[in-house]
Amino acid sequence: MTSVEPPDRPGDDVEPRNWVDRRRERIRDEIARNRRGEYTVPTWVLAVALAAMVGGWLALVFLV
Repeated sequence: MTSVEPPDRPGDDVEPRNWVDRRRERIRDEIARNRRGEYTVPTWVLAVALAAMVGGWLALVFLV
């Protein structure tokens, strides 16, 4: 995945941005990506869904 630098804003060269500003910028970027439809489901969610389906299938096979 490539990283895109945000456009220069007035004052960026005067003082460095702190971690709160960087975090807010990342959150804004993520919201913008999600609104464009570029969101993805986290891997752990897919793993939990798969485990639940396999567990339910095994319970159905062995308990019924």
